[in-house]
Amino acid sequence: MHSTLIVAKMAPGSAEDVAELFGAFDRTDLPDRMGTRRRQLFQFRGLYFHLQDFDEDNGEKLIEEARTDPRFVRISQDLKLHIEAYDPATWRSPKDAMANRFYEWKAS
Repeated sequence: MHSTLIVAKMAPGSAEDVAELFGAFDRTDLPDRMGTRRRQLFQFRGLYFHLQDFDEDNGEKLIEEARTDPRFVRISQDLKLHIEAYDPATWRSPKDAMANRFYEWKAS
């Protein structure tokens, strides 16, 4: 399994709206097309964390392929009301907001 973690800023009181947007999105076929097997959203002191798990390490490639789908475009636009890039000066795509894993441990 492969995971990605997107870090951004979230407007206060937006958690329920963001959860509803993703709830509707996740009921479509797009998560499956992107290879998403699990999505978890977290908030902490104005920060937003979006953890996605994929079967394989090609999640980023599949997400890039889905970016032109009107449903992906729509959720991206709708999220702008609630989510802001952590560093707007350097943000060009979700990849620019992904945290880099530097340690992993798994139980045997």
